[in-house]
Amino acid sequence: MCGIVGLMAPEVDRSMIERATDMIQHRGPDDAGIYVGAGIGLGARRLSIIDLTGGHQPLSNEDGTVWITYNGEVFNAPELRAELERCGHRFRTHTDTETIVHGYEEWGDEVVTRLRGMFAFALWDARRERLLLARDRLAIKPLYYAEDRGRVAFASEIRPLFTLLPGLTRQVNHESLTHLFTTGYIPTPLTSFAHIHKLPAAHLLIAEKGQ
Repeated sequence: MCGIVGLMAPEVDRSMIERATDMIQHRGPDDAGIYVGAGIGLGARRLSIIDLTGGHQPLSNEDGTVWITYNGEVFNAPELRAELERCGHRFRTHTDTETIVHGYEEWGDEVVTRLRGMFAFALWDARRERLLLARDRLAIKPLYYAEDRGRVAFASEIRPLFTLLPGLTRQVNHESLTHLFTTGYIPTPLTSFAHIHKLPAAHLLIAEKGQ
């Protein structure tokens, strides 16, 4: 189990990303990482399984124009890696994480359709100032998001979102409670909070140019 957090906003306070990342330490006790760039902040807590020493996150491509924070496992990463290497991509780690980065460089958003596994990740394209969130087909890995005044925050758990977006209200979603008490669960994309959503299974969220 790992955990991710992040914020897309005109200005990002690094200490805010650090606090949000610390809130999910229990999800990844082995390693922690932060990346803050123009318009983006990404955090990761890692439970090291593949490439114990070389899998530090957030992870980027060679020139630092594509960054990812990732929770999950891509089962067909070796096959994708071999295909990408034949296309000329060079890997510096043995992680499945880096496969997604180079796959995005090669195939764009279609990389998600090639992944076989369980995952939730955020990918930042610095050239396009574009955030891509993705969740696996069975929604095995959690991913929550919220928007406030043009800022988009995401996390593996709900609690860090209130740190990333201090103006976010803790307003109960009464529709969600109705579902919970009548059917026994809260359907996606609803959560217990009115302004916080779950990214549905097999879905992408793309945020760019204020939309």
